Amino acid sequence: MKEVILWTGAGRIGMAIARRIGFGKKIIVGDKNLDNAKAITKIMKEAGFDVVPVETDISSRESILNLISEGQKYGEITALINAAGVSPSQASIETILKVDLYGTAVLLEEVGKVIAPGGVGVTISSQSGHRMPQLGTDIDEQLAITPTEELLSLEVLRPENIKDTLHAYQMAKRCNVKRVMFESIRWGEKAARINSISPGIIVTPLAIDEFNGPRGEFYKNMFAKCPAGRPGTADEVANMAELLMMPQGAFITGSDFLIDGGATASYFYGPLKPAE
Repeated sequence: MKEVILWTGAGRIGMAIARRIGFGKKIIVGDKNLDNAKAITKIMKEAGFDVVPVETDISSRESILNLISEGQKYGEITALINAAGVSPSQASIETILKVDLYGTAVLLEEVGKVIAPGGVGVTISSQSGHRMPQLGTDIDEQLAITPTEELLSLEVLRPENIKDTLHAYQMAKRCNVKRVMFESIRWGEKAARINSISPGIIVTPLAIDEFNGPRGEFYKNMFAKCPAGRPGTADEVANMAELLMMPQGAFITGSDFLIDGGATASYFYGPLKPAE
């Protein structure tokens, strides 16, 4: 039996993190597109990692439970890497809320029930959650503690109160951060830790599609006017994840880490600040 890592979202950020912490462990990679999971499994296996692909739709509790059951065949689940999600240009308002918001909440809840003592988790949120206006303590608390099956019924998340897919994405990512805070209390009862990372623009195949798509100039302007002057890399996100998931980060839980090259700072106080 081995220590088991559950990894959702077979993309570059998840892979970069898995390569930092996955040596000598069984890695179960879940993706809605099984071909994606198989392709990334091949890359990982050729680099010496022990990986099993599983078709997983995180918007489905049943699918999440199936992923967990698959992992438990090999040993105790000691880590979670959640890098699954859809972007504002990929999906509808309803799909973004079901996958990025509800799905992440269910995943944190269900893995928290089975995580081994001393286990760790990281979920990938987004700088978008830091850009929207403050929601107030009441709404923040609703996003944090509302039972998962009631989340999408919250007034603030009803489709008629969501302006567009970007707004849905921002709400989902704000909820991710609040949910991590809430779940860190439950995970802590098992001496386990959970944190989130909010990346800015990270170069991945999906991001390259975005750069060449209808919102391409928006993204190029963003990283040109941020202090770093460039987009980030998956390995730079993995640098933070490695700290959070290794013993050096043992005092860090229930927290979110913004890694965006200063783009959010520029949005509030620099050349990216919207015109009034």
